[in-house]
Amino acid sequence: MPPLRHLVLALAALASLVAPLLPAAAAAPAERRIALVIGNGAYPGGALATAANDAGLVAQTLQAAGFDVVGARDLDEDSLRRTLRDFTDKAAAAGPDAVAFLYLSGYGLQLANEAYLAPVDARIETASDVPLRTLRISDYVARLAALPLKARFVVLDAARASPFHVKGEPLAGGLPLMEAGTGSLIATNAAPGTVGPAETGPYGAYALALVEMIREGGLAPAALFERVRLRVAETTRGAEVPWSASRIEAPFVFLEREAGAPSLAGFAPPQKPLGEIGAREAYAACLARDTLPAYEDFTAAYPRDPLAKRVRAIIAARREALTWRASAMADTPDSYWSYLARYPRGPHAWDARRRLSAFAVALAPPPDYRAFAYDVPPPPPDEIVYVERPALVLDDPVYALPPPPAVFLPPPPVVLVELAPPPPPPVAYLLPVPAYVPVPTYVVAPPAVVAPPNPVLFHNLHAPVAVAPEPHGASPGAAALAPVAGAAAGAVIGAAAARVALPPALARRAESPPGAPGQIPRHDGLPPGPPPGAAALRPSLPGQIPPVAGPRQAAPNPVQALPGAGGTPLPAIAGRPGRPAATPAGRAGLNQIPPAAARAGATPPADRPSPSGIQAAPPPQETAAGLAQGVRPPVTPLRQVQPLRQVQPLRQVQPLREVQPLRSAQPLRMPPGAQPTPPPAMRPRIAQPQPRMTPSPMAQPPRPAARAPQADDPLRRMRVEQAMRQQAQQAQAQAQARQRGEAQQMMQRQQQQMQDAMRRQQAQAMRQPQMAAPRPQPMAPRPMPQMPRPAPHGAGPGHGCGHPGGPPCR
Repeated sequence: MPPLRHLVLALAALASLVAPLLPAAAAAPAERRIALVIGNGAYPGGALATAANDAGLVAQTLQAAGFDVVGARDLDEDSLRRTLRDFTDKAAAAGPDAVAFLYLSGYGLQLANEAYLAPVDARIETASDVPLRTLRISDYVARLAALPLKARFVVLDAARASPFHVKGEPLAGGLPLMEAGTGSLIATNAAPGTVGPAETGPYGAYALALVEMIREGGLAPAALFERVRLRVAETTRGAEVPWSASRIEAPFVFLEREAGAPSLAGFAPPQKPLGEIGAREAYAACLARDTLPAYEDFTAAYPRDPLAKRVRAIIAARREALTWRASAMADTPDSYWSYLARYPRGPHAWDARRRLSAFAVALAPPPDYRAFAYDVPPPPPDEIVYVERPALVLDDPVYALPPPPAVFLPPPPVVLVELAPPPPPPVAYLLPVPAYVPVPTYVVAPPAVVAPPNPVLFHNLHAPVAVAPEPHGASPGAAALAPVAGAAAGAVIGAAAARVALPPALARRAESPPGAPGQIPRHDGLPPGPPPGAAALRPSLPGQIPPVAGPRQAAPNPVQALPGAGGTPLPAIAGRPGRPAATPAGRAGLNQIPPAAARAGATPPADRPSPSGIQAAPPPQETAAGLAQGVRPPVTPLRQVQPLRQVQPLRQVQPLREVQPLRSAQPLRMPPGAQPTPPPAMRPRIAQPQPRMTPSPMAQPPRPAARAPQADDPLRRMRVEQAMRQQAQQAQAQAQARQRGEAQQMMQRQQQQMQDAMRRQQAQAMRQPQMAAPRPQPMAPRPMPQMPRPAPHGAGPGHGCGHPGGPPCR
């Protein structure tokens, strides 16, 4: 059966050619990448100068790696909570092959073994305010861990010295030790129990190191964050040692290195024991592993090396963090008593006492309590000095730790070291957009990555892209292009094109009409408004009709201004803003055409010209665009314009009646000999009759018997009623303001009276000791010499007081 044999061989050869392609296609499904980047720096108690810049730099790098990035800066509690909830909902709909990346920069807090991120409006005065006014990170980490995702990254650039002054029981500093779930990676900028130093440049050391290692390409998650730790420790001279825990088992790289690319230079895990490679290499090796056994191996191999003191400080913070986590996970009185036995003045001593108070037990352990069994031995006496404060600061001069080795890795790219700060964003909440630095040509994006909605940087990894600052007056969707010498036209990207999109909760605020509650303000302090040249409507008039842009504008009538002509807004009915009221048939309401003018054929016929010779303007035609947008064009009534009536002459003024003379009054008393002055003759003033003006018979038109009702009488009547209601409302508001003023004055008077009473009481209290003191005895008065008493008034007969020869009267 030669033909059958040849057919079988041909099929086998074809299968051998197709088989290598099938696993590759099956092993590389479409990978969607999503990211949320938050940078909170505008804290009233202590602003972070680099938080927003770091978030913008990390977001830009993730965009180049194919992530669909949304981000914002300086979020309050409500905005931050909504943004994180929207991101977890987005991750739930991304699918099982998606990768989620969460980067949070700001101030982090810890309480009861939980990590919290403080919004910019957080007010922390006591320990109980932390769970109420901040966001617990573990809630969102648990939510992401429960989703069927390929990988999850949670990066907390928030381990800093807290600016919140807590009253009473203090808080532990830094961030707690956390455990990563399956398929997850958790990283912090500083090790548990430690805080990073204050940043002095435009970008933070941790964000720059993270961006540098992502751009290297070909690094697995665990190896990437190991190199981040080495770079930060080298840049900060040992003042900051990052921490990470990874349990991502799926193959993942941010960017790939092509075949033939140079190998990654720098640190490689040693193959020999630490005691055989020297103290400098051993320190780098234990720092890369970042485990308690690795640090203990270093101190055992080099106990007298100057670096051993620095390593013991790191061991002290890590041992205390492990001990506290075990106590908090057990959450029993015995575990907290055991922690206090080891660390009576430790960073979490007050946390343990708070939990014991919650259990309603004594702070001191009973004699028969069972000590908790820890996985780590108790601290030696020389470690206690490093854990007697809320957080360990590795560059504190009190500890006098020796500097670490200067070089662990090859020097970073100069373009990242000298990267200029980004321009300030034009709108609130937007992340800054730094100048994009292209990645090396041998670094490419993985082929299975799905292009993000904004693929500008993803498709221009190696292009010398220049990002120009977006002008303040530009619309959010406009791109500002900046030409670059020697670069292709397609490589020039404006700030609007490379800008990170806002989260949905904040994007809805940005799309709200100007002046609406919760709208995002502009960078220049002015709310977004119409473009220059657009006709602005009168504010504070509900129900007004905006004018339609375009050449179609109703010209105003030069003879008589009609209500509603030219887009003039009319006042709305009280209680129904922006909504025309239902009117009976035959009557016109607000913002409606009168029935007489709305009928077809309302224009005057040609044989009946207007008395003034002026015809009403024809109504403008409504365009489909105006109807689609729900904007009604200005209405011009078709009623014929009535001429102005001639002014009637004034009637003859009636003469005033003669003034009656005053009644006779009593004559004034005059001194004797004075002659009265005759008053001037008073004559009543009588108005002179005015000559009657007789108008010309040709100038006065015949007066109609009765004025015909006009079509706008209901509208005029409604306007009068509206004006009366407004006056009543104003009078009511004035009365309320007057009542408030009187109440305030009464309160001030009562306060003044209370203050006067207190001052009187104080004065009386001060006088009482003086009254209680013994008074000096008064001196006996000296006897005064007796003077002869004067004789009484009635001296003798015939010699009374006041008479000649008698005594004077007293």
